Amino acid sequence: LFEKFAKAGRYQDWRVMLEKEKGIDAVTISTPDHNHAAIAMAAMQLGKHVYVQKPMAHNIFEVRTMTEAARRYKVVSQMGNQGASSPGTQQVVKWFDEGLIGKVHTVNIWTNRPIWPQGIPVPSGKYEKPADMDWDVWLGPASLIDYNPAYHPFKWRGWWNFGTGALGDMGCHLIDGPFRALGLGYPTEVEASVGSVFIAGNQPEYLPEGCPPSAAIQLKFPASNKNKSAVTMNWTDGGIRGFHPDLIPADDSIGTADNSNGVIMMGSKGVLVHATYGLEPRIYLNNGTKIVMPKQEPNNLKEYGHQAMWAEACKAGFNSAAHESLASKFDFAGPLSETVLMGNLAIRSFNVRTPIPNTNRFTYPGRKKLLWDGQNMKITNFEDANQFVKREYRAGWKL
Repeated sequence: LFEKFAKAGRYQDWRVMLEKEKGIDAVTISTPDHNHAAIAMAAMQLGKHVYVQKPMAHNIFEVRTMTEAARRYKVVSQMGNQGASSPGTQQVVKWFDEGLIGKVHTVNIWTNRPIWPQGIPVPSGKYEKPADMDWDVWLGPASLIDYNPAYHPFKWRGWWNFGTGALGDMGCHLIDGPFRALGLGYPTEVEASVGSVFIAGNQPEYLPEGCPPSAAIQLKFPASNKNKSAVTMNWTDGGIRGFHPDLIPADDSIGTADNSNGVIMMGSKGVLVHATYGLEPRIYLNNGTKIVMPKQEPNNLKEYGHQAMWAEACKAGFNSAAHESLASKFDFAGPLSETVLMGNLAIRSFNVRTPIPNTNRFTYPGRKKLLWDGQNMKITNFEDANQFVKREYRAGWKL
């Protein structure tokens, strides 16, 4: 890329770039999750359009702040869940709007992530950071810790200081279809269970700094204007895949061809399934009819141009027709990302523990159904969970 654009400036510190490069119109952000919000907010405050990878940010408070900022600073925004612009996702919405599967009551979603280490102890040992890396800038607002190859490259996703785990990685891709088609808003309830890790003896390890090796989450949504039924959404990760509904033949795949990632929407008239990014959608009706997506001629901009459409909208400007047509501008991507990160509230609450006096045992008060006040970003029946809604920024960094 540097060879192709040899005259482009190169910076290790994005703050220096934004200060020096006055001609920048728009910014794309593909850093680890913990840096999304600080960079996006700095760019938006300068009136620059932003494209931010999924999830929008590291925690719910950051997402809400970014969503409001995009409106306030009148910038064009898009989150990088590219499947939102795919013909498959458009077909899913169209089928639901036509009433083919009726009212949806249950959504099952699963992923083979993590495909990086999770559920491991905090690493030890001293390591030299790569010579060309500014570790302080990479850390950004996250807590100050030493460089370790267990964090970078790539493995940061499995640590709460930087990443958002399997759910953060794939939730905005897989939940997008049903969230969009059903017109869902903030969930009202969430409950989680996570896989245990045994290293020595018969007691599970206590590993609150890292994301678990697997998790099951249940989110509950009230009926929406589009879907006149309450919805229960079940999520599993760590390779624990969904099961075939009775309407789907045993030899048909569910989701991807290898069944490793997928979505099943169960309605009163049938079920709708699709793979990651909204690909390969199909319907199985109660009467035995199978409906598949009609083949389409390739359309590179529409099918593969989620980012390109954002660039066109940047040129057209805020509130332009091109801007309004974006599939994942922050007004939509914000509530979607908050829903994904609410699942992580339950995962992290699962490991909150309280010592039992005069014993070496603990209680785990967060292992229950958590009630969510989405408007006010607050768990109402377990105060300790609210520590995960927002993080404290390291000195020298701000939102």
